[in-house]
Amino acid sequence: MTKEYHQSDYLPPKGAADLLLIRHGRTEASRPGESFPMVDGHGDPALHPMGEEQAVLVGERLKDDAISAIYVTTLRRTHQTAAPLARHLNLTPQVEPDLREIRLGDWDGGEYRIKAAEKAPEFMRAIEREEWGEIPNAETTQQLHDRVRAGLLRIATAHPDERVAVVVHGGVIGAAMSIASGARPFHFNGANNGSISRLVILGDTMWVKGFNDCTHLG
Repeated sequence: MTKEYHQSDYLPPKGAADLLLIRHGRTEASRPGESFPMVDGHGDPALHPMGEEQAVLVGERLKDDAISAIYVTTLRRTHQTAAPLARHLNLTPQVEPDLREIRLGDWDGGEYRIKAAEKAPEFMRAIEREEWGEIPNAETTQQLHDRVRAGLLRIATAHPDERVAVVVHGGVIGAAMSIASGARPFHFNGANNGSISRLVILGDTMWVKGFNDCTHLG
């Protein structure tokens, strides 16, 4: 009988960490003249009811995965999004501060969304130049990438040969995918709320294995 050779499924290399990057659910809306509560210079809105439903759907999608740990950031929308999955898996989320959202300076607290909708000149320059630092007193793209890389590597180092759920922010997912793939800084910006992206990390090497999976959201 002739020996047959079939295609194989992907497996992370030995010692690698398998990170599922989950964008938090939709948050409450911005309103002119009002600011979200602030935490260390970052706007800290709660989840919108739609975001709460997205969190439930994320939990249902991943409840049977062999997930060893859950990470969140300093901002409550990630804690709220992680909560259903944490209950399913009986895990207590750990905080990784370096994966908090981009610091938007004068536009934090909800102003950024308004300025973006109005196509303010600073926003348009930021998009054109792929530079967050065009926003008044915001951190730069390089500063964001440096801390996101550091946070991802810390998690990966702590979880060799494990799958980890990491509930983060849209800007952080965009940065992580750019770092891992070598793509332009803003190429992966715009992941959907409740979406799942995937990075495999071994040492200093990162591989993009999925982006913006929304099949569980309907």
